[in-house]
Amino acid sequence: MERDEFYMKRCIELGEQALESGNPPVGALIVHKDIVIGEGIEAGKSSGDITLHAEILAVKDAVNKGHASLLSESVMYTTHEPCIMCSYVLRHHKMKEVAYGLSVDHIGGHTSKFDVLNTQEVPKWGSGPVVRKGVSEQACQDLHNKFLTLINNS
Repeated sequence: MERDEFYMKRCIELGEQALESGNPPVGALIVHKDIVIGEGIEAGKSSGDITLHAEILAVKDAVNKGHASLLSESVMYTTHEPCIMCSYVLRHHKMKEVAYGLSVDHIGGHTSKFDVLNTQEVPKWGSGPVVRKGVSEQACQDLHNKFLTLINNS
């Protein structure tokens, strides 16, 4: 669990950066054999491009660095449960494992009725990643609460 907390601490730092830019506080890392190969900071709101979720940006970062072939052997760490869109990207790249802090009601790619991370309905996807929820949950909740305070006061 120490390893999870180490990587989630970095995700939370990235989430803080996202929050400072006016975005939901989501940060994501892709780790392959204890080496970070991709990072992403939520940018959908500040950019006006809803596809710029932290998880997708972490995948793009890894791919741009030449690590596309490592994604199927890697772990995605993220402060929030990947949404349906992000979960599709993770399944496409056959991500080995996903570890997240907070569940996301209604649109989460694991806990909602749209369980993209685990569905067996798409034949070419094969089995889904191992999914671990609640990693550093309280720290992720504290970060999310900062976001809620900001949007409720604006």
